[in-house]
Amino acid sequence: MTLLDSEVWGGKFFSDGWRDSPAEQPVTEPATGDRLGTVGLATAEDVNRAAARAAEAQRGWAATSPQRRAAVLRRAGELFTEHAAGIEDWLVREAGSVRSKAGFEAGLAIGECFECAGLPTHPQGEVLTSEDARWSLARRRPAGVVSVIAPFNFPLILGLRSVAPALALGNAVLLKPDPRTAVSGGVVIARIFEEAGLPAGVLHLLPGDGEVGRAVVEAPEVRVISFTGSTPVGRAIGEQAGRLLKRAHLELGGNNALVVLPGADVAKAASAGAFGSYLHQGQICMTTGRHIVHESLVEEYTAALAAKAEALAVGDPAREDVALGPIIDRRQLERVHGIVTDSVAAGAKVAAGGEIDGAGYRATVLTGLTTEMPAWREEIFGPVAPVISFSTTEEAARIVNDCEYGLSVGILGDVGTAMKLADRIDSGKVHINEQTVNDEPNAPFGGVKASGTGSRFGGAAANVEAFTETQWLTVRPDIADYPF
Repeated sequence: MTLLDSEVWGGKFFSDGWRDSPAEQPVTEPATGDRLGTVGLATAEDVNRAAARAAEAQRGWAATSPQRRAAVLRRAGELFTEHAAGIEDWLVREAGSVRSKAGFEAGLAIGECFECAGLPTHPQGEVLTSEDARWSLARRRPAGVVSVIAPFNFPLILGLRSVAPALALGNAVLLKPDPRTAVSGGVVIARIFEEAGLPAGVLHLLPGDGEVGRAVVEAPEVRVISFTGSTPVGRAIGEQAGRLLKRAHLELGGNNALVVLPGADVAKAASAGAFGSYLHQGQICMTTGRHIVHESLVEEYTAALAAKAEALAVGDPAREDVALGPIIDRRQLERVHGIVTDSVAAGAKVAAGGEIDGAGYRATVLTGLTTEMPAWREEIFGPVAPVISFSTTEEAARIVNDCEYGLSVGILGDVGTAMKLADRIDSGKVHINEQTVNDEPNAPFGGVKASGTGSRFGGAAANVEAFTETQWLTVRPDIADYPF
């Protein structure tokens, strides 16, 4: 039996083993509509039962030696390596990933586990000075039960980047994947950690609808919520968490800018811009959604970008060698096209693409925009590259910052000019001479403004801050004397 054999997980969810569910949902291939299997759906009652069990199991897991916890994370990394080909197949078929994107995501999962294997033995506190004759310590303790709510676009890594550090630091986890990618974003993670030797009850996989989402936030045992997804849903979760006095780490949307400075190599800049806008059909929170190009280069850049867009094939990545796969579902496909057509109706021009192509959307370049058009102001989540020009770096900074989001910015061209511009930009990430889509397991990841609540994932410092609580501990050699 293979790791992802459907005989193990078909029609089931994972909570103290694989449980039969009275409610099932088909796993559908977005490129063809074919049925790939079924997953079991959890209920709010299942969540409450899982949360209670997780709280119980967490105490034993937190007391497990650091080296033992590290060994589970290392073994998970080895299993991701051994089963990479099968996992990539699921990312291609279930999430609509092209093969290169699936390989990149599977590789990130391997790196995430090995990076997090260092967390159990990472320093988790500090010695404080004290006015009294005592030792004074600030130590980090596991938060307890962590709920992870993950999206469909990079389903594996956007769940794992919270699951892995939370587990490594001694927490138990309730994982709710997007129902559209419940296998690659849920079953894969549960099976890997099951085989890696994670004790029963520490990780629970709970696919479901909004009711299940509310339950994993509101369960009284849950102390931390890690959510990656849209800004409107993130706001609602943040409001829920605030009312319940729980911490919520929110990694939300983006409308990311790529600035092309005067004198930049246009051919290389257009290649970077195409990658940033069209990777995974633009369905990435870091997708390049705004191309801000110096007026001396804008015509040449637009032509080069449009030529690249026209050359990118759209199709079924499981059966064809294509650059763009399907949009996740018909509703999102029509939303992408609606934003393009509304912008064209308002005066924008289509330099390339602008058409639905089967289950996908052609790589699109828009020009003649104003900053008030929907294609410029909204997060499209599709392969659309709007282009606008600027004359001075001051104007470029103003255009970049004139956006409700603040996730990722790329600046291409002279490094000195780019550094000065970077200092004026409000963004969680700035990449000089790179496009906007970047991620590494050891780098802090997060956004500002409507893009979330800051860098909450990646690297020891951010992960320890995210998934532990600080406890003040004092020790005296003898019982102190008191005046009462």
